[in-house]
Amino acid sequence: MKLIITAPKGKMAGLVVAEAAARDDVEIIAGIGPKGRDYIGMDIGEVAMIGSKVGAPVADDIEKHIDEADVVCDFSTVDLGMEVLDACIKHKKALVIGTTGFSAEQRERLEAASSEIPIMIAANTDRMVNVMRRILMEAARELYDETDIEIVDMHDNSKIDSPSGTAREMIESIGEAVGRDLVSDAVYGRPLGIHPREKGKVTFHAIRGGDTPSSHTVYFFGDGERLEITHHCLNWKGCAKGAVDACIWMADKLAGLYGIRESMGL
Repeated sequence: MKLIITAPKGKMAGLVVAEAAARDDVEIIAGIGPKGRDYIGMDIGEVAMIGSKVGAPVADDIEKHIDEADVVCDFSTVDLGMEVLDACIKHKKALVIGTTGFSAEQRERLEAASSEIPIMIAANTDRMVNVMRRILMEAARELYDETDIEIVDMHDNSKIDSPSGTAREMIESIGEAVGRDLVSDAVYGRPLGIHPREKGKVTFHAIRGGDTPSSHTVYFFGDGERLEITHHCLNWKGCAKGAVDACIWMADKLAGLYGIRESMGL
C-alpha cells in the first residue's frame, strides 16, 4: 500500500510515519507540509525524527505526488485537511482523516465527498478507545434514562479544539445507542450563574493544561452511585498503529463513508 502522510512534523503524524516505515506492506511515497516551512524538501524520516531516512520527500504541493499513492493519511490542520480533501476528490484517492476541529459546514463537505471517494473520518484511531465506545453504547442502553451523563476530556495546552474529536465520537456513540442526536443537544461547560441540569442532556467539560497526556472519562451519575468509564492515553502509539491499519484496510475500498470501528471489526 502506497501512502502519503500529511504534517509529518506533528506529534501524531510523526508517529504514523514511524509506524508506516516499520511495515513491510507499506511504502511511504511522500509527506505533505504547509507552504513555507523550512523542512520542505527534506526526507520525511528526518522531519518526523524517527532516527532514519525513509527515502520519501516532504513537499508542499500534494499534486506532485498524489497520483503515486493509494491512500492519503491526514492528521494536520483544518485548512490543510480541506486542501487534501480537494486533491483526493480530484484524483479519486482514498482518504483517512484524523484531523479534528472542522466546522459543521466542513464536516458536511467531508461526508459529501464519500459519494466520490472512499473516506474515513476518525478522530481517534486507537483500538482501546474504540472498544471503550462499544462499552459506552452498552452502558447507555441500560442507564441513559436513569442517569446524568457527563464527559471530561483532558489534553495538553496545545490542544486547540474543544470538545476533542474523541469526546465528540463518544457522545455520538451514546446517541447511536439510544437513538437520539445528543451532539446538537449537548451542553458545553457551564458558565457563571444559575444553570439547572436538564434531564437527558450530555455535558462536555474540556480541560487543557501543561503537557498532560490525554484522558477521557464518561460519568453516569445515578442516585447514590456513579459509573466511570475512563481511557488514559500515555502516548499516541496505539493511535498511530490504528491509523496505519485503517489506511491498509481502506486501500481497496469503493467510494463511501467508512468508520474506524469497521476497520477494527468493532
